[in-house]
Amino acid sequence: MPPAQPPQEGSTVSRNSVAIIAVILAGAALYWLRGIVTPLAMAIFLLIMIEGLTSWVASRLPIPRRAVGWVSAIIVFASLFGSIWVIVDGLSGIIARGQGLGVRLDEIISDIAGLFGLETPPALRDVVAGLDLTGYAARAAVTTQSVFSAAFFTLVYLGFMMASRRSFLKKVVALFPLKRERYQAAQIFERVRDGVEGYLMVQTVTGLMISATAWLIMVSVGLESPLFWAFLIFLVGYIPVVGGAIAAVGPPLYALVQFDSYWQAIVLFAGLQVILQVSGNFIQPRMQGDNQNIDPITVMLFLALWTALWGVAGAFLSTPIAVMVMAITAQFAGTRWIAVLLSGDGNPYPVPPERRKMIAEAKARRRLRGRIKFS
Repeated sequence: MPPAQPPQEGSTVSRNSVAIIAVILAGAALYWLRGIVTPLAMAIFLLIMIEGLTSWVASRLPIPRRAVGWVSAIIVFASLFGSIWVIVDGLSGIIARGQGLGVRLDEIISDIAGLFGLETPPALRDVVAGLDLTGYAARAAVTTQSVFSAAFFTLVYLGFMMASRRSFLKKVVALFPLKRERYQAAQIFERVRDGVEGYLMVQTVTGLMISATAWLIMVSVGLESPLFWAFLIFLVGYIPVVGGAIAAVGPPLYALVQFDSYWQAIVLFAGLQVILQVSGNFIQPRMQGDNQNIDPITVMLFLALWTALWGVAGAFLSTPIAVMVMAITAQFAGTRWIAVLLSGDGNPYPVPPERRKMIAEAKARRRLRGRIKFS
């Protein structure tokens, strides 16, 4: 009689403990090395954008295959520098208007105090008297310097990664000499890339629609720097949940400062709310495919986690990272439970509609053959 197998509870507990410790150590490393890792992650994100844009350009424009990648890179770099110009130009206009900001804010405070029956409303200088404006300015300067430094290193990383793309295939062959392992690795990579590209496509298309409509509303009410605000709305659209709140509040608040009346701010707030609600409830759900099958709680948790680790860059990358984690963990039996928890409907790796149709037809043929054999 063979000996009884020992219980596996100890080994399971050990594996889970090691996994938890590894996750904690990895999180600590990502936090302490965020100055190095964050530009690298942004460069990978931009490289995936360039790859997706390369496929789109190659399928629509008669450009040689070798030049398509560089054309896509030039488009991305031009978009980045154009974005910097739009931001700088818009901020310069806002700073120029700041000379009369105090008087207008005093008027707004007085009107709000009148609504609550206060006869002697506080002045702006009384409100900001207890604030450390010098400290805020110093922190803003440090933050601006770190942002430009991270942008520079991101571009450097991206340049080296684009130059070493040709050797990536050789590295994959060296890492996975067996065809079966190589196929599995390629399948995981394609799943991750499709998920991130799908997320980028949805957010970019809907962001362009929202920002274009918002630009029309801002131009109609006469808001200054409408291109800056439209671009800001497009940019924060990549931040889940928080981006919509910033897009809905920013232009109306600036309209309160610019105009002497309040109807412009009310029109902007109402119009932006309608646009965001229509996009969030009708347009985006129809555009999102199987790779966007992520639970809203997962989105919020990843947003909070990666914002705490990497700041604003982490907020932008939180949803793509969630897509990548779900795609990778869904490929292995030991980690599939993680993908199930992260998914929206418990099916992290759903079967495409055309594949479902083929499976249904195959089952029908098998049932038909069984009935004929039985008869």
